[in-house]
Amino acid sequence: MEQYIIKGGNTLAGEVEIGGAKNAALAILAAANMTNETVHIDNLPDVRDINALLEAMEGIGAHIERIDRHTVTVNGSGVENFIVESESMKKIRASYYLLGALLGKYKKAQVPLPGGCNIGSRPIDQHLKGFKAMGAVTKVEHGFIIAEAKTLHGAHIFLDMVSVGATINIMMAAAMAEGNTTIENAAKEPHVVDVANFLNSMGASIKGAGTDVIRIRGVKSLHKTEYSIIPDQIEAGTFMFAAAVTGGDIVLHNVIPKHLEATSAKLLELGCTVHEYDDAIRVIGPKKLLATHVKTMPYPGFPTDMQPQIAVSLALADGTSIVTESIFENRFRYVDELARMGASVKVEGNIAVISGVEKFTGARVSAPDLRAGAALVIAGLAAEGITIVDDIYYIERGYENLDKKLKALGAVIEKVASEKEIQKFQLKVG
Repeated sequence: MEQYIIKGGNTLAGEVEIGGAKNAALAILAAANMTNETVHIDNLPDVRDINALLEAMEGIGAHIERIDRHTVTVNGSGVENFIVESESMKKIRASYYLLGALLGKYKKAQVPLPGGCNIGSRPIDQHLKGFKAMGAVTKVEHGFIIAEAKTLHGAHIFLDMVSVGATINIMMAAAMAEGNTTIENAAKEPHVVDVANFLNSMGASIKGAGTDVIRIRGVKSLHKTEYSIIPDQIEAGTFMFAAAVTGGDIVLHNVIPKHLEATSAKLLELGCTVHEYDDAIRVIGPKKLLATHVKTMPYPGFPTDMQPQIAVSLALADGTSIVTESIFENRFRYVDELARMGASVKVEGNIAVISGVEKFTGARVSAPDLRAGAALVIAGLAAEGITIVDDIYYIERGYENLDKKLKALGAVIEKVASEKEIQKFQLKVG
């Protein structure tokens, strides 16, 4: 098993290029199977989740060509098997996007129940509710979600809760259904808009993405397109908080500042300086971070995927902060790991009360999930001494070359695979 080993205490400075949005890319790749023509997709992040999905798509007959690390072409004309059986699919959350895509085009699909990070209950009932409203019969058997329809027809669907996954899945299925579909209480996240734009570029008719009401007029077929995925707002936010905790000065390129407004607002409250440009953001960390309160909310609120990163920053802030997690109930599992480094955090239900400490000290910690893993790396960058982060498999699900990008900003970090390499690093850095 690989680990990150970090010698903390360095101020991060320089420029970093942000990759494509993983959460947008996963849905867009699934949707690429909905045409028999070749789709060209670039700005694709080279991370574990993406590669697992591409492997599963090849398994059902799609032709995938990797032009380079961040560019693929997808041709779904060879899709003959509607049962997604890839073992790797059980490990990622976004396996369910193939359900909406295959149901939309072929009127049948069988996909493993989604895996991913254990951050709380993420039921698929809203997805199934939407499919049923459009005329599909759905069931869960032997660990698979099965959906089938003679025909799909338009429907008026009100989501009981704001769900990004359900919004995207229903949107994909409705794109090729007969008649008009309306999704109310739809998710407004940037990657929902990106998937809608991608489908529209293939000839779909989707209006209202980015608002809470999305209207879809079904079309008979979709065609080829060339598409570039939006930048990853969560990767960007992670580097913004890395600047904050190290008192650094980082310029992030290939970002959409509008997508980062909630994150930027909280960084200003923490005492950071934030400069916005057309497609770049500069974050300068303060000498001492300030305490504040934060509550995670659906977009445009503060993202749940940034909650562990801001909590790490607040654990070093001057004063007491309160973090309220309103999306997932298991999102504080990293707190015990952070306590090993000297943080003072008390969790009661969905609220964490954080008393700022003067410093973190290096320790051996384990990444419990993707975003919490990245947050522990940030903590290691700010800590005195050496930190080892185990289970970085989670982190690599969503961050490409995190260690190399941090290194280029002045971090002392290595990816290692044995105790011998850990000892070698410790000797090298003293």
